[in-house]
Amino acid sequence: MEQFDVIIIGAGAAGLFCAAQAGLRGRRVLLLDNGKKPGRKILMSGGGRCNFTNLYTEAAAYLSHNPHFCKSALARYTQWDFIDLVNKHGIAWHEKTLGQLFCDDSAQQIVELLVKECEKAEVTLRLRSEVLSVSRDESGYTLQLNGDTVRAKKLVIASGGLSMPGLGATPFGYKIAEQFGLSVFPTRAALVPFTLHKPLLDQLQTLSGVAIDSTIEAQDGTLFKEAMLFTHRGLSGPAVLQISSYWQPGEFVTINLSPANDLDAFINVQREAHPNLSVKNSLAKLLPKRLVEILQEMKVVPDASLKQLNSKQQAELVQTLHQWRVQPNGTEGYRTAEVTLGGVDTTQLSSKTMEARDVPGLFFIGEVVDVTGWLGGYNFQWAWSSAWACAQAL
Repeated sequence: MEQFDVIIIGAGAAGLFCAAQAGLRGRRVLLLDNGKKPGRKILMSGGGRCNFTNLYTEAAAYLSHNPHFCKSALARYTQWDFIDLVNKHGIAWHEKTLGQLFCDDSAQQIVELLVKECEKAEVTLRLRSEVLSVSRDESGYTLQLNGDTVRAKKLVIASGGLSMPGLGATPFGYKIAEQFGLSVFPTRAALVPFTLHKPLLDQLQTLSGVAIDSTIEAQDGTLFKEAMLFTHRGLSGPAVLQISSYWQPGEFVTINLSPANDLDAFINVQREAHPNLSVKNSLAKLLPKRLVEILQEMKVVPDASLKQLNSKQQAELVQTLHQWRVQPNGTEGYRTAEVTLGGVDTTQLSSKTMEARDVPGLFFIGEVVDVTGWLGGYNFQWAWSSAWACAQAL
């Protein structure tokens, strides 16, 4: 039976980084994954360019039942620390909107960075390894694998959440937590597109592919100002993905379809200049023509000229366009979700080391923990920060 100092389950962002950091500190590390290659989700991220961190990372950008938990790790290994590592490996990167950093070339570069760091640290990486059982005694943990048994004093769970099951996501990490007496908050898909009820879906389906600037507000008052995309299933785009983490089934969201304009003032100016212009053609100067046509079919935009538009109609039109209330049918679920909301209850973990308070030698890092970031590199930064904090304690 092979003996290691540390066994880490899950060769994603958090697992790879933790393995490298622990190995560099002289630990004998075994990193296990059930897939054919490491970092599968990294390769898919950011449209294949990996949004590896965010310049504006702060604790306020994370959802958790225990909102203070992430502060310690984020402060001790920051976005600037990971940027330094990216620069050290000669990876060219650029900033997109809102502090989001992407590789110029490919997400493969981040995976290669992590694998190289693991090789330098002499980490043993075993792919296609299924963990059949985990047991614990005074001297550590014994893992029964498919065709092998391994032991280690310390065990790190970096198995991720339930998002993107096509990339091998399983509830393994939650089951291990429960096996050792830790509670797990219910999970659900986050950073995920909305689906819509009929007949609204039928009315909007022809807009599939149309994007607009918007603000979207959840019923709890959380608001995001980013692009929204109409799809053949419902609504997507950065604003929708962001608000999905704050939306509860059955609730409405309020969408401003033209946040940069005062539509009441715009209509008044247009009426002065072009009284005979139709309301539809006037609004098409600000909004996509197809969207205005659909809104007219839905009786939101009156079939009238500007001079025919009375004050009551104008007030209703302006209110609907600035405060369009939509009740999503649901979300597209884990299949397309970028992350999983919920997970291992952080009140049972040390925020300094990620170790389970009542189970010595058992650690949880990354997405399996009840810490979920906004869209835009925040979840990768949580992976790096939680992995680094854990590695210091191994």
